[in-house]
Amino acid sequence: MEKWERVYIGMGSNLGKPLDNCLKAMELLDQQQELTIRRKSSLYKTEPIGYSGQPWFVNAVVEAETSLDPWRILEKLLDIETSLGRKREIRWGPRILDLDLLFYNDRILEGPDLKLPHPRIPERKFVLLPLVEIFPDLYHPIMRKSVRELLDGLGAEQKVIRIEK
Repeated sequence: MEKWERVYIGMGSNLGKPLDNCLKAMELLDQQQELTIRRKSSLYKTEPIGYSGQPWFVNAVVEAETSLDPWRILEKLLDIETSLGRKREIRWGPRILDLDLLFYNDRILEGPDLKLPHPRIPERKFVLLPLVEIFPDLYHPIMRKSVRELLDGLGAEQKVIRIEK
C-alpha cells in the first residue's frame, strides 16, 4: 500500500486573468491521480515584492495528500505552470502562474533544485496568511515555530488583502 504524505502548495499569478489562473491551477492539481486536495485557502490580492514594477498578484495555498516524492511533485508543478503558459524571464517578475512546494510533511531537504520547507516562507505574508487560514498550527521544522507565530512576527509593510467571494 502506498504511503500518502501531506503537502502544502503555494500559488501566485499576476498576468492574464490571475484569479482564473489560480483557480485553474487548483483544478489541474486536483486532477492529478497521485494528489488529492484536502483544503484550499481563500484567494488573496498581494502587493509584489522583490520587483515592484508589476501588477499585484493573486495568491493562495492548498493542502493536499500525495503518494509522490518531492521531486515528482516539483516536476508536476512545473508541468502545470508550463501548460498554463509560464515563461521564466525576470526573477520575482510577472508571471502567468507560479507554483511552489512549501512543505512536504516535516521533511527538511537542501538540494540544488528543491529546498524544503521552502526557504522564503518565514518572510512572505502572502504565503503565511493563507497557511494560517487553513492550518494555523502547522509547524515549521527549521524555524521551530508555527506558521501563526511566523506570521505574527512579520511587520505590516506587506499588503495582502483577502478577496471576498
